[in-house]
Amino acid sequence: MWSYDPGMSQEHCTRADMVGKLDGDYDVLVVGGGITGTGIARDAARRGLRVALIEQDDLAFGTSSRSSKLVHGGLRYLEQYEFSLVFESVSERRILMDLAPHLVNPLGFVFPVYEQDRHELWLINAGMWLYDGLSLFRSPKRHRNLRPADVEEEVPELLQDELKGAPLYFDCSTDDARLTLETGLDAAANGAVIATHCRARRLLKDARGRIGGILAEDVISGERYTVRANVVVNATGPWTDDIRRLHKEAAPELLRPTKGVHLVISRSKLPIQHAVVCLHPDDQRVLFAIPWGDRAYIGTTDTDYEGDPAEVAATADDVRYLLEACAHYFPDNPIDSDDIIATWAGLRPLIAPDAPEGMSASKVSREHQILVDPKGLVTVAGGKLTTFRRMAAEAVDDTIRLLQLLGCKPNDLRACDTAKHPLPGGVGWPKNDDHEHVASLVAEASEGSLGLESSQALANCYGMRALDIAKLCAARPSMAEPIVPGRPEVIAQIHFGVERELAARLNDVMTRRTQLFYRDVDQGLKVAHRVAEEMGGLLGWDQDRKEAEIERYRVEVGLSRGWRED
Repeated sequence: MWSYDPGMSQEHCTRADMVGKLDGDYDVLVVGGGITGTGIARDAARRGLRVALIEQDDLAFGTSSRSSKLVHGGLRYLEQYEFSLVFESVSERRILMDLAPHLVNPLGFVFPVYEQDRHELWLINAGMWLYDGLSLFRSPKRHRNLRPADVEEEVPELLQDELKGAPLYFDCSTDDARLTLETGLDAAANGAVIATHCRARRLLKDARGRIGGILAEDVISGERYTVRANVVVNATGPWTDDIRRLHKEAAPELLRPTKGVHLVISRSKLPIQHAVVCLHPDDQRVLFAIPWGDRAYIGTTDTDYEGDPAEVAATADDVRYLLEACAHYFPDNPIDSDDIIATWAGLRPLIAPDAPEGMSASKVSREHQILVDPKGLVTVAGGKLTTFRRMAAEAVDDTIRLLQLLGCKPNDLRACDTAKHPLPGGVGWPKNDDHEHVASLVAEASEGSLGLESSQALANCYGMRALDIAKLCAARPSMAEPIVPGRPEVIAQIHFGVERELAARLNDVMTRRTQLFYRDVDQGLKVAHRVAEEMGGLLGWDQDRKEAEIERYRVEVGLSRGWRED
């Protein structure tokens, strides 16, 4: 078992610290703070490169906090014969379970097969053996074939009429935003500068057109920074083509973004114990209904999108589509629009296929591409959350080769070791994956100030770093007060987010550090003022700034609810 050093995460890691280091010379400048960008920064820093990363908003602001929150092999890719992608994904799933055991947890999936379905039950069962086989039988648990009576026992909420049976197989759930955040924090711990809320304004070039860095703007203060780097890595997801056009204005479109929407409801409305794989009754597209603590969520859609990636949101049609699937599969658990607590919408930055026009969005490959421009730009496009670590390793390999070509390769670089070292919250995690034991350690470290529910929530979110939060609560019991009465999130998380996790705006804390945006019944609006007061005291906000942050958060919540006005 890895040993936990209680002092390892005591160092402050604030946004101000990071932005103050931007002016300088780097081997690599990564643009984009999603899972791909932070993965590249972590890998490059651990190899010994001088690394900076800029992100126009918060880490995981875009796609990397708006996924289906699964680390999975991609069972449906077997139907498209993408065996190499599945093999890569299930291999990385196993690695991520070791690197972030607090965040990547086994989850059962029930895949019901009905009389009218296009695939026979025997074929689905054969696919399950292939799926387990591609993982070299190292799935979290071996799949089981359930008879209709077994299905009724495992998922009594599920439609039973004409049910032939259902495999129960296992993948993993995750907190996608926190997986991204901890990847970025580990990059910072290994020397990388991780500067959030800093936008790339233009590429710096010499007379020959060779890229030498980026002019970055702090979008909060308006200050600009000259960030010099031998290679720039474009890892901006849905914004990939925008960065490419900073280099070549006429660069052709590389991406075909597709929109995915999810709905959040109370678990009491859909008390499922396993995730359920649903084929939409209209178009047979794969959807999931997933248990999520005291909530459940349903998704996702898969439709082409051409608007501003920052403004992607659920529409009334998206919501109607998902509710239709719920009504079909869970007829005795009616869910309507009034039951929806929150929605989220994200874009998959998929590679535009070399295929006949008219190919459905759901058939576009999730493979990735790495494009290397000898002028000093590396672009990483496509891919999926599960395979981010391997994708990052390939990108860093290509970056090092480009540095060598440009005559800038540093000496004494180390080999990629990102599969061997856990993310910060995984350091010291029990080898037997005992979440309850960690929760008890958290409660003990808080000296009684934290209740069981909060201790469990902190352990599952922060891993062993939850002990640091518990110590804040022990030193100041007011830190253990709930942010929302009756919920497990506590005031100490606000302070921890600002002082040690780069949080700089109200949205950062409400949406990605605490997830109140998704989980609270009013999406945290009633406590936004209180959170702004706490953050303002730490960051020196005046009243106007506090009000501006609250309004900005209201706008974000409004985007989540905009479908109601369609």
